[in-house]
Amino acid sequence: SELIKPYLGSKYKLTEVPKSLIFYMSKHSGPVNEIQWCPVQEQSHMLLSASMDKTIKVWDAVDTGCCLKTYSCHSCAVRAARWSSCGRRILSGGFDSMLHLTDVETGKQIFSSKNEFRISALKFHPTESNIFICGGFSPEVKAWDIRTSKVLRVYKAAVQQTLDILFLPEGREFLTSTDAVSRDSADRTIIAWDFQSAAKISNQIFHERYTCPSLTLHPKESVFVAQTNGNYVALFSAQRPYRINKKKRYEGHKVEGFAVGCEFSPDGTLLVTGSSDGKVFFYNYHTARIIRTLSAHKEACVSAIFHPVLPSLLATCNWAGEIKIWQ
Repeated sequence: SELIKPYLGSKYKLTEVPKSLIFYMSKHSGPVNEIQWCPVQEQSHMLLSASMDKTIKVWDAVDTGCCLKTYSCHSCAVRAARWSSCGRRILSGGFDSMLHLTDVETGKQIFSSKNEFRISALKFHPTESNIFICGGFSPEVKAWDIRTSKVLRVYKAAVQQTLDILFLPEGREFLTSTDAVSRDSADRTIIAWDFQSAAKISNQIFHERYTCPSLTLHPKESVFVAQTNGNYVALFSAQRPYRINKKKRYEGHKVEGFAVGCEFSPDGTLLVTGSSDGKVFFYNYHTARIIRTLSAHKEACVSAIFHPVLPSLLATCNWAGEIKIWQ
């Protein structure tokens, strides 16, 4: 993309809150569960989307707003899809319990495997590009190796469902958020794992009785945040023992049972989150104050993500199957 070229190799400028709609993309016929910009900077005009309509799409979301490719390898809703680090493959998992690694250019499956449970979360290992972790409607979380098409390790959580997975820097540890919340206990809501040994490091991280549909890491500081069903985002240390910051919480948006994602801007100054009322909320990361809200969608906005290179370019998606690009 000619628009991206001038920004390659230069320092990311300060993020500003986008104000105007550039593209409205509505080719999905069901809710969009997840969107992700291509991680390869030269190809970061491409946006990936996974939908309940059983498809994955790749869009040119910077220059034209057009759908470039549609992949229909799943027979049920696609709950999770991730770019590989090289940007040439897409890993996807769905409610058909299938895992697929698809070649972006040809649309062929490089790897396909039937999993034992419906999949709701997938993450590639940050330094080992052939390894990913998969979680879903099961007490187990699995690490897979694409090269052998085999499960490397199984992490046993004694929960019913994994909602999200977050690798901590370097990938030696990762976190899972789960649906394990009962009236008398909130242990196991967020669990920290040792990646190599599959041992639980801690299950006493978050003590409030809310599930956390999404987790995200700060790009510069050793902290992460958890979106909670208590209609606020909680802040934690990314170092053991992963203590919660009780002085800061980001509140004002609504979650209401939707898997609402939250993300930091690439410079780490803003925290952005969708909201079940269709709005996008921009918080000052340091003060936790709302800087602005954007009335982005009529239906629940489940994801809002800043472009990795172009300052202030934002993609949002919603429960009606729409994707919008803002600047």
